[in-house]
Amino acid sequence: MVLSWLLLLVMALPPGTTGTKDCVFCELTDSTTCPGTHMRCGDDEDCFTGHGVAPGISPIINKGCVQATSCGHEEPVSYMGVTYSLTTNCCTGRLCNGAPHPAGSQMAGATTGLALGVPLFLRHLL
Repeated sequence: MVLSWLLLLVMALPPGTTGTKDCVFCELTDSTTCPGTHMRCGDDEDCFTGHGVAPGISPIINKGCVQATSCGHEEPVSYMGVTYSLTTNCCTGRLCNGAPHPAGSQMAGATTGLALGVPLFLRHLL
């Protein structure tokens, strides 16, 4: 009975709080949008979004997984014959480097899951 309650609680948690490291991957691009594809990170990696700049040129971006120790670092990258200074900004949580989520959407899912699960749990106790 306790195991089923814990399972229900884990399912009700917002995405990104259960240790999953799914991220969005997108090659270097000068487009302002990067739809990307899903990828799974390693245990010692985090999701990242890279922002590259070069004087007088439009910025570039890329997304994916990176070693956690590389987060926040700046490094030179070459794209279309130009060397950019690319800064890696990391985040944690499932698909955290994708499109922003509407405010409150993750909490609404957790609240709904708990609201549905508590009566089931109480019924088993009584």
